[in-house]
Amino acid sequence: MLDTTSPPVLDVINVCKSFAGKPAVREISFQVGKGEIVGFLGPNGAGKTTTLRMSLGLIAPDSGTIKLFGSAPGPNAFGRVGFLPEERGLYRKITARDGIAHIACLNGMKRKHALIRADEMLKRYGLGDVGRKKIKTLSKGMAQKVQLIAAIAHDPEFLILDEPFSGLDPVNQKLLEDMVREIAERGRTIIFSTHVMEHAERLCDKIVLLSQGQKIFDGGLKQALSHAPRRLEIETPSAKAEAVLKPLAQELKKDGDTYNIVLKPNKEARHVLADSVKAKLELIRFEPERPSLHEAFVTLVDNEELKREELKGELS
Repeated sequence: MLDTTSPPVLDVINVCKSFAGKPAVREISFQVGKGEIVGFLGPNGAGKTTTLRMSLGLIAPDSGTIKLFGSAPGPNAFGRVGFLPEERGLYRKITARDGIAHIACLNGMKRKHALIRADEMLKRYGLGDVGRKKIKTLSKGMAQKVQLIAAIAHDPEFLILDEPFSGLDPVNQKLLEDMVREIAERGRTIIFSTHVMEHAERLCDKIVLLSQGQKIFDGGLKQALSHAPRRLEIETPSAKAEAVLKPLAQELKKDGDTYNIVLKPNKEARHVLADSVKAKLELIRFEPERPSLHEAFVTLVDNEELKREELKGELS
């Protein structure tokens, strides 16, 4: 649950980063509040991993400021952060429990306590029977769950997950989502990057969208979904249906008695229903579609590219 009385766990302020003269991150600013689950979203190459690594102090920004627990990333955050990198890094020749214990020790736990903790965590997440198996013998889904357990074994306050669902089949994606949800229910703060919008829809309180190294949206899930086209499907045999629906539609497609509608920005499904009832249309089916974060992202990206083209035109 979001704690609005505490300072942000992570505060990224006007951060820029380039590699070999090519901008990877351009003046990004956002905050992660205590207790939030934040989805850090965008296509591959948008700047997500670079930003997360700067947030941990693994690489330095060219300009701007990053505060982790109120200070620059560094020793003050030792043991308070758990990190699941995009490139999985557990030693493949050691057992699952030893891999988890090793990461826990790096985060300040004693070896004896780390092994006990590893056994407890494996049992809690249904992997008690793989603890003494070598990581190289595990399936990709199991190995990824073990790596996530390694990131949280020392019970960090803040968990940073970089593309945690990448390469997993739907069943293991669901299992990993359940783990993330359970961690959040214990009051921990989480930010995870992904280019698959459906994970964020199911998990997140807040969304930060990146495109070409720039932030194009920062807000709640409901606010993000409001940018998606609103779609509606109606089935009616009424001859006057098209005349009634057309003034409400940005796009209107007819297939027999079925009308697929993309509503105008200032119109809602209730307006269509009200006008249909007023015109005495015979409604066999009236079905609004749930907006998707993927469509919202596409719309936001398109709008941002349009702004850039308009700016180029003004400068030329």
